Amino acid sequence: MGTLVGVDIGGTFTDVVVLDETRGNLQIGKVATTPDDQSTGFITALDGLRVSYPDIDLVTHGTTVATNAVLERDGGRCGLIATRGFRDILELRRRDRPHMYGLTGSFEPLIPRDRRLEVTERIAAEGTVLTPLCEEEVLEAGKLLLAQWAEAIVISFMNSYANPEHELRAKEILQAEWPHLYVVTSSETLPVYREFERTSTAVVNAYVQPNVGQYLEQLEERLSERGYGSDLFIMQSNGGMMSAASVRNLPLNTVLSGPAAGVIAATRIAAESGFSNLITYDMGGTSLDVSLVQDGKPLPSSGMDLEFGIPLMVSMIDIHTIGAGGGSIARIDQGGLLQVGPQSAGAEPGPVCYGKNGTAPTLTDANLILGRINPNYPIAGVAGEKFDVAGARSVISETIGKPLGLSTEQAAQAIVTVANNRIAGSLRRVSIDKGHDPREFALFSFGGSGPLHVGYLLRELSIGQGIVPYYPGIASAWGCVIADRRHDFVTMQNCLLSELDLAAVEQTFADHLAAGEEMLAGENVPLERVTVVREADISYEGQTHVIRTALPSGKLSHENIAASFRSAYLQHYGRVEEGFSGLEELLAQIPIRLLNLRTAVIGVRAGVRLKDFVKAPETTLAEARKEERSVFVDDGHITCPVYDRAKLPWDAVLSGPALIEQPDTTIWLEPWCRATVAEGGSLMIEVT
Repeated sequence: MGTLVGVDIGGTFTDVVVLDETRGNLQIGKVATTPDDQSTGFITALDGLRVSYPDIDLVTHGTTVATNAVLERDGGRCGLIATRGFRDILELRRRDRPHMYGLTGSFEPLIPRDRRLEVTERIAAEGTVLTPLCEEEVLEAGKLLLAQWAEAIVISFMNSYANPEHELRAKEILQAEWPHLYVVTSSETLPVYREFERTSTAVVNAYVQPNVGQYLEQLEERLSERGYGSDLFIMQSNGGMMSAASVRNLPLNTVLSGPAAGVIAATRIAAESGFSNLITYDMGGTSLDVSLVQDGKPLPSSGMDLEFGIPLMVSMIDIHTIGAGGGSIARIDQGGLLQVGPQSAGAEPGPVCYGKNGTAPTLTDANLILGRINPNYPIAGVAGEKFDVAGARSVISETIGKPLGLSTEQAAQAIVTVANNRIAGSLRRVSIDKGHDPREFALFSFGGSGPLHVGYLLRELSIGQGIVPYYPGIASAWGCVIADRRHDFVTMQNCLLSELDLAAVEQTFADHLAAGEEMLAGENVPLERVTVVREADISYEGQTHVIRTALPSGKLSHENIAASFRSAYLQHYGRVEEGFSGLEELLAQIPIRLLNLRTAVIGVRAGVRLKDFVKAPETTLAEARKEERSVFVDDGHITCPVYDRAKLPWDAVLSGPALIEQPDTTIWLEPWCRATVAEGGSLMIEVT
């Protein structure tokens, strides 16, 4: 296209990639995130690379604005209008509780009870009108909510997935009276059954809408002032990008924006070296995002819990997130045990070693003390940003070392060990816990902190191959640059497969495709082709949970839908062991129920390979060796070579222990590791 820009804003750093395809030039940058106004860090990162805004053809952005609004309870002031008798559905939930044992913990709904109102209406489960909508009550409810300064109103009526007539009419009434108001209907947001999940998803969308809308307005204004004349695109949780205009209506699609971009980057970069099965982990300054890629495709999910009692049911990449990043705070709990995370020092004040008035010891402080991070190397490659080693040593000694009877180095090593075990547990959760053998996958490590821990994780999970991309610290920003465009649709069916009207199914998929193509056509981004993924949520009759099943690409029949589901069912729950050969015959006798039809309409862009923009260095391995440094390993100091990654020649082989430095991260090769430099600069790491 020309000049492409990807910007990913994390909890600690804002990463930027500027790719000039015409000149074959690639620039990267990293600045501290500005939590009070993320657009400030966004513009600062671009200005630091001295880009010419009028020459930029496309900007794609991974953002955490929607996620932060929910987690920090800083979203818009919302109201809810529900069917009479159902105002408390957000608090009734599924009668679950924050902790399995004991009546402990609390739950705070995004909309308090005094802003949840009821109106007279009722739709039957099959879509017929049982009680007409009382329009006067809708108008009165709107007045009451506006009197309480509501910025957005959610309309969620019983069984509106089967017939949205009442919700749409209520929306029409409110918008006619108050055109400035955000009005969200559950039937337009998530037209499927399960009242609580549908209502919760609509509430999340409304809750983050004012924040996301204001942020995008500020960002677009700043870009326009500098001469950028094209549309702004935002990464979605499903791994595709969509226009900022579309995001304003459905901001909930951006909840896993940045992490999804990282998985897309990992999938594409690994494919350049011939790997299609991956366990990916993105470890930045604040969080750890873990995912699994099988046969070159990130595993999909139909939703997640943003936190306890707040489910969000939209199509997304299956990503498991925990609070385990470089800024994760180490502490001793009430039982005297060392814990690391989930609390983080974030961008402000950051780890103690950043010298910005941080007071809590973090994982980054520990790695610095152990010698794995160069104390004389600028933080994130930014000139003038130096580490405060003395401060880091002091805080770890006082808060961790002395209480546990450990030296400063031993305390730092203990922090790293605890963090490593937490990371390994997350990798097991997306692999072993879901029936996948980690030994059949490569481990793709990225994020500013991830490569410091790759060697331990390879050995701990018996994974044969680790991959560290050339720019691990800005991988998510690279994912923004290369992402395709994507729009997802879902329509409920809820019938036995034997009773399924195949002609109606084909028409539903055709309608989804037409709507997707219309949206793609209005977004003005060159595409190579449009592809369609057809799926269905299916279960055996009587089961609560469904299996998201890929459907055949050709003509559908009851038989090939059933075969696809049974295959997916056995893959999800495990293979049929010897001695249980009758299981398949038994399953064949149970009726199958199809709940939802899903379509992903994907606008595929021209492929861009990272390795095409990384030049082979004209240096030897000896010339890449910068110095030697003492590193604390296994209760003692050892001397390790330190290499400049930019000077490592292709096919070079390095044996651990060793350190490899670059502006956006440091790679620590454990004593039991060996790394080979692949074409394009990716490091292939294995346990020796």
